[in-house]
Amino acid sequence: MISVRTGTGRILIGKQLLPQTGKRCRALGLFGRCAVISDTNVAALSSDRVKQSLAAADFQSTLITIPAGEKSKTLEQAGAICDQMIASGLDRQSFIVGLGGGVVGDISGFVAAIYHRGIPHVQVPTTLLAMVDSSIGGKTGVNTAAGKNLIGAVHPPSLVIDDVDLLKTLRQREFNQGFAEIIKHAIIADREMFETVVQHPKLRANESASSKLALLIKRNIRIKSAIVACDERDRTGERAILNFGHTVGHAIERAGDYRKFLHGEAVSLGIVAACAVSIKKAGLPPNQRDAIIVLLRQFYLPTHLPPNFPREKIFAALPHDKKFGGGKIRFVVTPHIGSAHITNDITFNDIREAVEVL
Repeated sequence: MISVRTGTGRILIGKQLLPQTGKRCRALGLFGRCAVISDTNVAALSSDRVKQSLAAADFQSTLITIPAGEKSKTLEQAGAICDQMIASGLDRQSFIVGLGGGVVGDISGFVAAIYHRGIPHVQVPTTLLAMVDSSIGGKTGVNTAAGKNLIGAVHPPSLVIDDVDLLKTLRQREFNQGFAEIIKHAIIADREMFETVVQHPKLRANESASSKLALLIKRNIRIKSAIVACDERDRTGERAILNFGHTVGHAIERAGDYRKFLHGEAVSLGIVAACAVSIKKAGLPPNQRDAIIVLLRQFYLPTHLPPNFPREKIFAALPHDKKFGGGKIRFVVTPHIGSAHITNDITFNDIREAVEVL
């Protein structure tokens, strides 16, 4: 097992950690009742084992399931979860276990932030994307008709349990999307990791690769945690560097009604667009852009939009993105693999040109 301490909690990475959930929560000093929040897909596979583990550690747990998918990330769904928690007798001494991917992590963390003005959140990510990205840093939230994660709170989990055995249950497409965030981290902060992933393009969620995956997850956690530590509340702008590829990626998700692309797939497309902008505005060498595209494709991530995709909806969604401040576009560019910075010197026309060639 690998243990990583962050500024706000602890992250455990390894095999067969799910049955230890209750014991780990007890060691954290948690007590009282808890809610296990999951989605309909994950709950059917893993919730019984989590509840049994919690019961063995003398916790009384209530399972609350939401429909799988981005459409569940709403204020209405968060309110319904709170109502079920109240009906089950959970109080300010209770805690939440979020069991699932990024959607479950976002909404369970948001509920933990607002229930009785804040209760502890334990996150058990079940996707690679959640392990390397969304479970780190404490950003929680729900979507609105205007955009993604526009309502939320910063509420870091007290404990994250990354059981790599859970990755074996993922469909290949779901597993692959996690590499969009891994490649993003490499582009903005770790050229050596970029080369490492290039050398291991056939990483899969199987027994033989579990140790390599655990080390790769740890490396990504350290990258994101270091960036988050400089700007935990996303106020100084330093944390915004993590948004490389996300300005266009989030707009693509919305334009596709959160159905056409998985989050990591949309980020992959956003990375390609950000590289095009970076060539024009930051001096990114075209051959490095090409290397990034080749690596994305090695994990079967999209690098072109379908011909009939509603591109105008992408442009309509852009102004609603959280990364627009004071009427200006805060866009992340990379001058070379392993480095990135934020600039306000990007126009809508620059982004339009990049999207039009996707």
